[in-house]
Amino acid sequence: MKINIALLAQHPVPIRLGYFILALSLLWLPFAAPIYLLVHDANLVSIVTMVLLYGEFIFLLRIWGKQVYKQPQLLRHYGLEFSRKNGVELLRGLVIGLISVLILFGLEGLLGWLVWQQPKVFLLRVVLEGSLTGLGIGFAEELLFRGWLLDELQRDYTPRVALWADAIIFAALHFIKPLEAIIRTLPQFPALVILGLTQVWAKRWRRGRLGLPIGLHGGIVWGYYIINIGELTEYTGRVPDWVTGIDKNPLMGVMGWLLMGVMALWMRSKQLKIKN
Repeated sequence: MKINIALLAQHPVPIRLGYFILALSLLWLPFAAPIYLLVHDANLVSIVTMVLLYGEFIFLLRIWGKQVYKQPQLLRHYGLEFSRKNGVELLRGLVIGLISVLILFGLEGLLGWLVWQQPKVFLLRVVLEGSLTGLGIGFAEELLFRGWLLDELQRDYTPRVALWADAIIFAALHFIKPLEAIIRTLPQFPALVILGLTQVWAKRWRRGRLGLPIGLHGGIVWGYYIINIGELTEYTGRVPDWVTGIDKNPLMGVMGWLLMGVMALWMRSKQLKIKN
């Protein structure tokens, strides 16, 4: 069995990904199935099964690194290192992401496209919840997409192909939903692709560390969480929804695309400087 597992490293990336996902499914389903059958609170089921899935994902990565690639420190290879430098970059990313979202909404306010509202909930609680939610989503998605997936792609493809494949897969997997919802939220796809590109460039700029991408992703989620859950804005209707964002989601509008585009160009320019 050990020989067969080791031979996986010689297979093309689609086969490696398929084997990994199959192994993760087989590891997860025996624990998840009873939860789905016995627990009737849908939100609790979703939270518990997703936490379980991600815990097993990290567990499987350790085995994958040791047995397939002979790399016992695979998470560190992905850029998940516990160092002062990575911590500072994570905090810097949080600030950049949060401020970028606030600038976007602030600009729309100055243009008269929205008006600011008094918070209808305890704002400090929303801020704290948002920071934890942002960090959680940032950590989970960046380890998955800019850690595991990007590394697998880079083992077989050129940096450019791996960059675009990672960004497109990242965007596409956010559309695992009913067809009606896919059609309604399709304007979000370009922004997610641009965000995926941004995150890869951010990682490469920081020489493979994940601190900045995790922080940047978390900061964007954090900023939107504060404004959305805190109900801090109300759109005036002076411009169509496709400008400000369908369903009040800035990533589904032209302004969100512009924000992501500016951020992507900045990260790309930073990444190019370290190559020259």
